[in-house]
Amino acid sequence: MRAILTYADRLAARGHAVTLVVPARGRARAAWRRWQRAGPGWMPGFRPAVRWVDRWRPHRLPEADAVVATAWQSAAPVAEAPARCGAKLYFVQHYESLYHGDPERVDATYRLPLAKVVISTWLAEIMRTRFATEAEVLVTPVDPALFHRVPTTVAGPRPRVLMLHHEYPWKGVADGLEAVGRAKRRVPSLRLVGFGVKPPRGFTPYDEFHANPRQDRLAALYSGCDVYLCPSWDEGLGMPSMEAMACGAALVTYDNGGCRDYARDGETALVAPRRDVEGLAARLERLATDGALRARIAAAGRALVTTAFDWERAVRRLETLLQARAGPRP
Repeated sequence: MRAILTYADRLAARGHAVTLVVPARGRARAAWRRWQRAGPGWMPGFRPAVRWVDRWRPHRLPEADAVVATAWQSAAPVAEAPARCGAKLYFVQHYESLYHGDPERVDATYRLPLAKVVISTWLAEIMRTRFATEAEVLVTPVDPALFHRVPTTVAGPRPRVLMLHHEYPWKGVADGLEAVGRAKRRVPSLRLVGFGVKPPRGFTPYDEFHANPRQDRLAALYSGCDVYLCPSWDEGLGMPSMEAMACGAALVTYDNGGCRDYARDGETALVAPRRDVEGLAARLERLATDGALRARIAAAGRALVTTAFDWERAVRRLETLLQARAGPRP
């Protein structure tokens, strides 16, 4: 959602008329209407218009030079939209067939005649090899105003390992906990720090947990940890990993696909084969016991994510793609 809203807001700032069409019903719609009046607290001065609907109807989409689907559920309405809606694009942030809907229905959306824009080279490869369609790669940048190194003083044992807690099994929390448990046998001082929208139910396996931290406090949380552990099986890109790297944490991750644009094994991260818990634990243990390696990986990772990907360049590129598809205005 942050990526969609950021692109919309920055395009509006460049003088484009941007409308977000959002389906919501009942209480959700009332909550969204309140949000519309106040704007998102973490994005003050939000510029685009928001049109609330009970569901997407192709013939009710607004007239435009271009219309962009932002998830599999909106792809078919965009494909069926009348010609007055302009050029049709599909902004793909994950291979959603894996976890976010009936695989046959989701796969069908990738075969629709929509120009694809994807957020990682892994997704571009999936579009090419599985659906015989080319895609433009536009890696989502980290926002340096939010995610940067913050001086912190944290008492207690080191190293501190940060991991996202999530109820989706594919986020790999069970794998991550197993890897941490194995690493702790060699490094008893290792402290596992968790964060997430919701805390774990019942017994917490974390030495410290931060429930639903505010956006403006994430940089301090990332900066106060030595290692960021990402045990996700598959990621369209993996923004928390990139945010942690921008704040100076060294990354240990599975080869989850999306990370290949920023996690270079032995250079900007230590990368284990997908779902290889033993390999993940070995790499975590290696960073936990080698301070020099940890510092080198952290510095290289921070340099990469803060220079290779930039919001101003990304928005200009998306603007160019939209203009090329839409053609000259009458």
